[in-house]
Amino acid sequence: MFRAVVRAFGDPRQVIRLEEAERTAPGPGEVQIRIRRAAINPSDLIPVTGAYRSRTVLPFVPGFEGVGEISALGEGVSGLSLGQRVLPIGASGLWQPFLLRPADWCFAVPDDLSDEAAAMAYVNPLTAFRLVEAARTHFGAAGGQRVGVTAAASAIGGMLLALLAEAGFQPVALVRSAASAARLAETFAGEVVPHAAPPLDAVLDAVGGEPGNALFRQVRDGGAFIQYGALSGAQLDAALVASRRETVAFSFLWLRNWVHSAPRAAIEAAFARSFAGIRAGVLGSAVDGVFPLSDLSAALARQEDPARTGKLLLAP
Repeated sequence: MFRAVVRAFGDPRQVIRLEEAERTAPGPGEVQIRIRRAAINPSDLIPVTGAYRSRTVLPFVPGFEGVGEISALGEGVSGLSLGQRVLPIGASGLWQPFLLRPADWCFAVPDDLSDEAAAMAYVNPLTAFRLVEAARTHFGAAGGQRVGVTAAASAIGGMLLALLAEAGFQPVALVRSAASAARLAETFAGEVVPHAAPPLDAVLDAVGGEPGNALFRQVRDGGAFIQYGALSGAQLDAALVASRRETVAFSFLWLRNWVHSAPRAAIEAAFARSFAGIRAGVLGSAVDGVFPLSDLSAALARQEDPARTGKLLLAP
């Protein structure tokens, strides 16, 4: 089989290559999964650039999110069956036709969800849940606090706006272009402003860098700044964060940290909530296109296209 492999950090379009690999049988406690759909997310591509090289081991197969069906069972595996669709989580590796994963890291997918919907039920929804919970923990209870959401026109941005309002916060959509503002205004009735926003009680930030620094200065004393991405390719100014450490709580949310520490029951509950939100039309994501793995270069080019209108999926 052919799989995507990263052997050096750099521009994803240059360093992610397709390589031939042997398909292997599952060992004890493992399952072999035939990947039906895998998502392309910023969280897949940013590590390729070397932004997190201290915690990224080369070589690796990208792809944290997707859905597949069990094609072989290892010795001692129970509770799963051949042909069953699952979400394999806990590590990257989904940009290949077949994946080995411990059975304990596989979560069943309801029959009524399409492969496309299931392939996007993990990273964005569960990250959004953790971010809103972090805001609730900081403030003790939601009481109309103004919470800015960067990259608000993105898939996870829309989820956060809905979940914050549901939790009792006042979400503020932060965008950087008139086109994004106009597109977002079609589905979001709340406040839509450029990154130069009025004072905020908290910010949920996917951008970092200089845009994040500007927003960090606008958070009110007693507020919180929770970063969960670095789309700008840079972190916040450490000196700036340190200068306000007594008045603004700063944290970086890694979904991986929660997934690897939470009880399985808590993860199952989060997925049940994600599936319900997708059915209700609140947590679903639009799909711009589905590419075979052999067309990975075209998929990565489309990922960078400003005209892209939704998520990109691979069909390994």
